[in-house]
Amino acid sequence: MPETVRNTISFLLDDEEIQLHDVDPNRTVLQWLREDRQRTGTKEGCAEGDCGACAVVIAELDADGKNLRHRAVNSCIQFLPTLDGKQLITVENLQNKDGTLHPVQQAMVDEHGSQCGFCTPGFVMSMYALFETVDKPTRVEIDDALAGNLCRCTGYRPIISATQKMYELPKPASRHTATVAALRKLRIEGTVGVEANGRRYYAPSTLKELSELVQKNPAAHLLAGGTDVGLWVTKQHQELDSIIYVGAVAELQTVTKTKSHLELGAAVTFTDAMPVLNTLYPQLDELLRRFAGPPIRNAATIGGNIANGSPIGDSMPALIALDTILVLRRGDATRELALDEFYLAYQQTALAEGEFLERIRIPLPDPALQLCTYKISKRFDQDISAVCAAFAVRLDGDTVAGIRIAYGGVAAIPSRAPKCERVLTGAKWTEKTVLAATQALEQDFSPISDMRATDEYRMQVSKNLLLKFFYATTQSDPPVSVYSYGR
Repeated sequence: MPETVRNTISFLLDDEEIQLHDVDPNRTVLQWLREDRQRTGTKEGCAEGDCGACAVVIAELDADGKNLRHRAVNSCIQFLPTLDGKQLITVENLQNKDGTLHPVQQAMVDEHGSQCGFCTPGFVMSMYALFETVDKPTRVEIDDALAGNLCRCTGYRPIISATQKMYELPKPASRHTATVAALRKLRIEGTVGVEANGRRYYAPSTLKELSELVQKNPAAHLLAGGTDVGLWVTKQHQELDSIIYVGAVAELQTVTKTKSHLELGAAVTFTDAMPVLNTLYPQLDELLRRFAGPPIRNAATIGGNIANGSPIGDSMPALIALDTILVLRRGDATRELALDEFYLAYQQTALAEGEFLERIRIPLPDPALQLCTYKISKRFDQDISAVCAAFAVRLDGDTVAGIRIAYGGVAAIPSRAPKCERVLTGAKWTEKTVLAATQALEQDFSPISDMRATDEYRMQVSKNLLLKFFYATTQSDPPVSVYSYGR
């Protein structure tokens, strides 16, 4: 146990300093707002981070402690203790002190962006986060900012119009300086350790403290963004008796580039990772934009997506195709393991007791490598993949010098297609060869059937995506007769 343990969490609710003792680690921000503070403007819709009705904005200091970063998150799956040292902003606080509406709210009124009103507070908070972050967003940026919010009656046109209109209205006086000063006062070194109802929550601030806690509490649940763990509580009604939060460990939030690799700390969010990943690998842009919506990406971490072992994590196929290496830590010792060796069975990984994921090493781009990723789902945005595929090939003339093929969402674990790779390696990169290689996929995978797709559909799409990759690399149009989706 670290020597310094603080049993209180402190944060700002708008401009009010809140100090809480005996906090139940399983209590969500949404529950606390509605039940303890009667802030009922924030709604509960799906309770799984899918609809955005519960969106709030969290503001926190940047690494230098000089500026604020505003981000929308889903309060229904955000655990209350994770607010320590941050500012929580809800829809009730946007109104100006003189009684006039904030530009976000006024624009929604002017453009008739609300009907039943249930989803409106969530949209307003996503718009507010954009308002505080981007000066003149493009239509694509607006669409992306609202991708995590669902509306069932108004439709999106008036809401998009309101998002454009809010920048034309007078901007309210900034609270930036006062908020920065208040958050600086809340900064206290040491580990947070709170307990209530027999459940414990720890939030270490250093990698050393985290290592000690994980070794002494190997059965504890490691919590990062909570976008998966939160559902264990809200949907499966589990009671998590011991939680160790990794989001306060500065070493796990670093993004560094060496001569050979991009290194991401395991607690780097998708929002923070996307710009650098898209710069290095523009081919990942659509896949990353379609990874949930901003309220999820603002909380979800690359390390969490990898470590929870879910077969439908969209980051894994691309990272496997790129030959990503994981750095695992236990105590003071670390070891490296290829990502494609990390998954053993459904939601079972190669992590030893007391071991956790520290860093992700992604090779820098090789000019000779051709990479493509594909996501097949029922909705373009905010949906789980039926099939997620990634392909990386290196050609020597018209011969395959090396190829890595990875799929997620198809079977019990995200994995490579070794038999298919062997058929292609050393062979000519031709339509005939690739068509033959697609048959090997039947030996590589035993697809599942569920509400998203049948096993037959998944296999056919997996084959077709390999063909699509071939045509993309050769810049040729596929014959119509080649594709058979088996619908």
